[in-house]
Amino acid sequence: MRRTGTTRRGALTATGALALGAVLTGCGDDDKSPGRSGPVRTEAEAVRAEKKLRTTAAHTAALTLAHYDLAAGAHPDLAEGLAPLRAAVREHTEALSTGDGKAAAPPAAGPVSTDATAALKELAAAERRRADAHAEALLTAEPELARLLASVAGAAAAHAYLLTELAKETSS
Repeated sequence: MRRTGTTRRGALTATGALALGAVLTGCGDDDKSPGRSGPVRTEAEAVRAEKKLRTTAAHTAALTLAHYDLAAGAHPDLAEGLAPLRAAVREHTEALSTGDGKAAAPPAAGPVSTDATAALKELAAAERRRADAHAEALLTAEPELARLLASVAGAAAAHAYLLTELAKETSS
């Protein structure tokens, strides 16, 4: 008598067939650019899009740089510890600038907490926002700019971690 129902062999065969179908579906050729999921852009559109992404990213970095300046000015005892991170953010701002000789406009100054620990936590939050903004921007960036944005986003995330740890040390 033959066994009815789902057998292990039948389930594995069906799973393998589904996986093969999924792989073969992804191998189709369509009218989109290689390696990209969006429509093909003209050269001028790509240049404009990159310039806009760079300008936005440079402004985000300049905003964080201004936050470092405010925190160091409000808490001179933290300035020495913040100097290497601030220097890195300045380099990120320069690397992300559009290269047309114009620097990102310095953002308006804002208030900084009078408590050093709170100021460090605010700075860490600014770095997290910067990392998130750069990570989001790389979804639409061309490959070269995407690599730069990914690197800068990783550095911003590391800065956020270091500032959080510094805030813990400062509070104790």
